[in-house]
Amino acid sequence: MGKKSFLYILLLGSFVQLFDCAPIGPSGGFLFSDYKFPGEINSSNNIPTTKKAEGCQYNVLSVVTWGSASAGRIAMENRITRIATIDHSTMSILYLYQDYCTIITGE
Repeated sequence: MGKKSFLYILLLGSFVQLFDCAPIGPSGGFLFSDYKFPGEINSSNNIPTTKKAEGCQYNVLSVVTWGSASAGRIAMENRITRIATIDHSTMSILYLYQDYCTIITGE
């Protein structure tokens, strides 16, 4: 791939992000966003929160995406057998870089 093709891909990714109608998370800022938000709350939850783990999905220019924010995978990889809470966080910089993370606690 030549320099010109690469620049066209970056330009296209930037254009798509500028007019994207579905930002990551509950809301998004054009210049910068960084926030956490809770998942579903279960008032009868009596599972201790002795372990905490996080998994993230990353995106650059809507061209490259990698990672996993799957609660099941995060729990399995960190040997959390009972999940107490599932929360989320996201960060975005100029729609050039975005991440979306799932944070779980349990035992």
